[in-house]
Amino acid sequence: MVLVTLKKYHGLGNDYLIYDPNQNRELLQERQIQLLCRRNTGVGADGILSGPVLENEKIKVRIFNPDGSEAERSGNGIRIFSKYLKDAGYVKEKCYELWTKAGPVQVEFLDEDASRMKVDMGYAAFGADSIHAVGFEGDMINESVFFCDNFYNITCVSMGNPNCVVMMEEISKNKALHLGPYVENSKYFPNRINMQLCHVVDRENIQIEIYERGAGYTYASGTGACAAASAAHKLGLVGNRVQVHMQGGDLLVEFAEDDRVFMTGPVVYIGSITLAENFFA
Repeated sequence: MVLVTLKKYHGLGNDYLIYDPNQNRELLQERQIQLLCRRNTGVGADGILSGPVLENEKIKVRIFNPDGSEAERSGNGIRIFSKYLKDAGYVKEKCYELWTKAGPVQVEFLDEDASRMKVDMGYAAFGADSIHAVGFEGDMINESVFFCDNFYNITCVSMGNPNCVVMMEEISKNKALHLGPYVENSKYFPNRINMQLCHVVDRENIQIEIYERGAGYTYASGTGACAAASAAHKLGLVGNRVQVHMQGGDLLVEFAEDDRVFMTGPVVYIGSITLAENFFA
């Protein structure tokens, strides 16, 4: 009998399952990821974090969306996985480096139980080539683009993963649910893209609604928060310290003098799950 054990955490309602290959013998396939992430018939999650993979003194994590596709990076996923590494004893230092498909990030734990941390997310990139957009050249800043039923002003941002930030005076979950599928699957983005509807409240606060590729409507997103704040910052609408308000809660995004992006936020441990023997049957 092969038992599969998972850990579950959430960051502002954005929940992930941790699959540790060092503790399990089962090799997760696309269909198994889909089964696990289903809310009603599986465990339920916005994605799966597989790791740690320990190679050449590097700590690596693989990030999977609920549809089984692999993501380059996840801001909430980075924080969640970092807390798991602390909880499981893999990491004992206050600061460490985690490798994602998009490259390394630096993580600083801000308290003893690793429930809050600050992550160096690197630099936002605005070039069409960085998000693999077609039909555009150079930076995609405040572009007027037709989606579904109207023209929208968008700024595209790579935070290691591709994001389309749509600036709006009013945003809502219903608007995100309506527009999200059109943006995610637009002909301009052959690799698909994450979408954030963004309303600038003032120089220090923005509100966003999120629709993620391979996941759909999401309560919170770390990379999405960084992307939206970076877009607003690039457009001169906010300063160097921005509170990003989402359905699941708030993240602090800060910009260094060289525009390097830092994200600070919480993580909560939910519990441990042991799958039924015939779950994957």
